[in-house]
Amino acid sequence: MHQNGRFLHNPAASFLLNKTNNSVLPPLINAFELYSLVRMDNLTTDSNDISYIKEVKKHYNLAQINWNGDPCSPGEYSWEGLICSYPKSNQNPRIIAVNLSTSGLKGGLAISFMNMSSLINLDLSHNNLTGAIPDYLGSLRVLNLSNNQLNGPIPDSVLQGFQAGLLDLRLEGNPLCSKVKDTYCSNKKNTIHIILIAVIVPVVLVSLLVVMCILWKLCWKGKSEDHEDYAMYEEETPLHIDIRRFTYTELKLITNDFQSIIGKGGFGIVYHGTLENGDEVAVKVLMETSIAESKDFLPEVQTLSKVHHKNLVTLQGYCQNKKCLALVYDFMPRGNLQQLLRGDEYSLNWEQRLHIALDAAQGLEYLHELCTPSIVHRDVKTPNILLDNNLVGVISDFGLSRAFNDAHTHISTAAAGTLGYLDPEYHASFQVTVKTDVYSFGIVLLEIITGQSPVVMDPQTVHLPNWVRQKIANGSIHDVVDKKLLDLYDASSLQSVVDLAMNCLENAAINRPTMTEVASRLKVWLPAVSGAPRHTDSMDTEIPRQFRLMISRARNEGISFQSGYTNGISQTSLFSGR
Repeated sequence: MHQNGRFLHNPAASFLLNKTNNSVLPPLINAFELYSLVRMDNLTTDSNDISYIKEVKKHYNLAQINWNGDPCSPGEYSWEGLICSYPKSNQNPRIIAVNLSTSGLKGGLAISFMNMSSLINLDLSHNNLTGAIPDYLGSLRVLNLSNNQLNGPIPDSVLQGFQAGLLDLRLEGNPLCSKVKDTYCSNKKNTIHIILIAVIVPVVLVSLLVVMCILWKLCWKGKSEDHEDYAMYEEETPLHIDIRRFTYTELKLITNDFQSIIGKGGFGIVYHGTLENGDEVAVKVLMETSIAESKDFLPEVQTLSKVHHKNLVTLQGYCQNKKCLALVYDFMPRGNLQQLLRGDEYSLNWEQRLHIALDAAQGLEYLHELCTPSIVHRDVKTPNILLDNNLVGVISDFGLSRAFNDAHTHISTAAAGTLGYLDPEYHASFQVTVKTDVYSFGIVLLEIITGQSPVVMDPQTVHLPNWVRQKIANGSIHDVVDKKLLDLYDASSLQSVVDLAMNCLENAAINRPTMTEVASRLKVWLPAVSGAPRHTDSMDTEIPRQFRLMISRARNEGISFQSGYTNGISQTSLFSGR
């Protein structure tokens, strides 16, 4: 849909047909057209190539071939029978090969082919072309004119190219070859190839069948042994936690024999699964290990079995097998925050981003303030913030989490976490506190604002906080905002969130806010309508809502989009901060 000079991404549209006042019949529609925007990542085809290939189309009246639009761009919709080159620099695509074999071509050979300076391969075989071959070779390296009605002489330029080994020429099956015995007029090479294929292929196939039979027997034997081993290696002593324990056999059943991989990480592979009641789950599996060898399995099971919060991932159960450890979580269909921020299929608006930030902050607040003892996550990052269908964020991956009592202000551990998110104070002293998570959350906030990764290439490697500082120092705070937001944000809330992020990134932990303070400050900038559902399926609903807000602005009415929070925000939150 096109609105206000721009295309809307996946908009929702509704149409209503009413009969006229003097009509006795209901309204009738017998056709309608829908157009979709196709993004063209490539430049348009070179203008000369376009002109020449259109001349070819006109010359041969190629109405039966679907040649419309740009010949090479976008690449997924290039013309049938064409092969194009796509230079990496800012150069236009060029046509390098044309295949119009068996296309019913009649008449002479179009000179336009020879004028295409990038054309390397031309196949016009098995047509009804007549006359002579043009006396110009150009950039051609392969010219297949076999099985036509060409009767003219072969130009010297073509013969010289063939004799010098610069041109692969095929002319057999043309009248001009009736008095010529050279190889370009003979199919002896093909005959030899056919004989070789007839001899070699059966031998190769038989050999492959023998090898496949051997491998199949070995694999079947190995699988049978593995299945027996896995069934026999269930730990006899379960963990003393109040969640379901799955057997390896049950995991195989709910994951359909581990068919659908939805993620990979340091712990292992994550599979999609479905429980007996139809609930979708994510099964994170660490293969060929034991509980004694896994440093992350026990902490994550112990942590998630004790914590329960709407913004923390729910652990449905675990598998305790000597050869397979697994965690079974609720499935989050919208993936993780990093994927949504970096992907092209969907763009989060400013309000959605703040909601997700608040969700993550509330999850961390629960771990820090409401758990006894307090829990430090130690690996807060956008890939570990998962999103459900309504874009509600939940903290996941507690393999590095650690708990400590109120009597201790910190715990001493080896440095752990992810590059770009590490608290410099923790990295220097190995003393982890709840403020370690606050620092990492500051990086997450900057990612939400900028859409950039924690380490930016611009053009040299720079840490995201320094990149933000440089951009603001050299221009405006608006220069750091993710371009996908299209300037639809409130300037004052942007400034406040940037300030909050920088506050979280103070070098000294004592100067950073608590997660309770972070959550409180984020709530100030979010609209709320008590009891209203959170509609976040896509911009299908968001764009019409923005349009309604623009209309109602003059009436001083606020329409809320997301809910579940009690602090209001001015209507200007949807409009440009510039």
